[in-house]
Amino acid sequence: MAKIGEIELGNFPLLLAPMEDVSDPPFRALCKEQGADVVYTEFISSEGLIRDAAKSIQKLDIYESERPVGIQIFGANLESMLKTVEIVERSKPDFIDINYGCPVKKVVNKGAGAGILKDIPLMVKLTEAMVKHTHIPITVKTRLGWDEDSIHIIEVAERLQDVGAKAIAIHGRTRSQMYKGIAKWEPIADVKNNPRMFIPVFGNGDVDSPEKALLMRDKFGLDGAMIGRASIGNPWFFAQVKHFFKTGEHLSPPTIAERVKTAKRHLEMAIKWNGEHTGLFETRRHYTNYFKGIPHFKEYRLKMVTSDSKEDVFKVFEEVLEKFL
Repeated sequence: MAKIGEIELGNFPLLLAPMEDVSDPPFRALCKEQGADVVYTEFISSEGLIRDAAKSIQKLDIYESERPVGIQIFGANLESMLKTVEIVERSKPDFIDINYGCPVKKVVNKGAGAGILKDIPLMVKLTEAMVKHTHIPITVKTRLGWDEDSIHIIEVAERLQDVGAKAIAIHGRTRSQMYKGIAKWEPIADVKNNPRMFIPVFGNGDVDSPEKALLMRDKFGLDGAMIGRASIGNPWFFAQVKHFFKTGEHLSPPTIAERVKTAKRHLEMAIKWNGEHTGLFETRRHYTNYFKGIPHFKEYRLKMVTSDSKEDVFKVFEEVLEKFL
């Protein structure tokens, strides 16, 4: 049974990864319905929160129905991160996650995200200070190291645990790899198998099939799988993995009608939460996967991603039903 502090997550929980412009409340709701055990907000800039930046503040929106939910923050300035914890506490998340893994240049250049992998003492210092500053459990998401020559993840994980981190999720790539190549799970298993480790160790990276999730559980012995890119436009992935765990068989893919219904709901919720312009824009990245594998679909997908009003997108959904049902 995996636990973050006193929060029970079940045996081998499936976690929806924090993803910029993806894991917002509408998408989290859909994934939760399909069996995601834990969800995270998009990552939030500590400096943005302190400045009262509207976009950062909005990302603090969480709802009772999605618990357990973690709010993920990033930054490299101790004072700012402690102020951020105080702001985040008001939203009453189940835990606060620190992003030490984002490889994007604009984040790394500020020494935040994966940038902090160049300064492990600062990573440990920030974590310890935040643990002491709040009653809410602090967790960490990170990568194997900055590059192949600086992989010390066993020691790093142990030090983070020792200063009070309640769980660690590890992406099986270095920062230098970005998202290229294959994620290595062996070093994550080495962290889990360290006899000094007692907090949950979650694996992240390349979990894109039920078989791989099963490998992560049974061969690598990790405490849970964090699902990122495989879930985009595919909230059914969580149900598919759980069905495979239970039966050893693949769940039938969603029908065209189910795909259209879910895409419509997603868009409706996104518009309600974020307004028509942003709602339309931020659901576009999902349409490729919502309708993946349907032959001769290109013209419909093109219409979906270029339509500037919800009426036009809904019209395309109706065309899809007429054409493919």
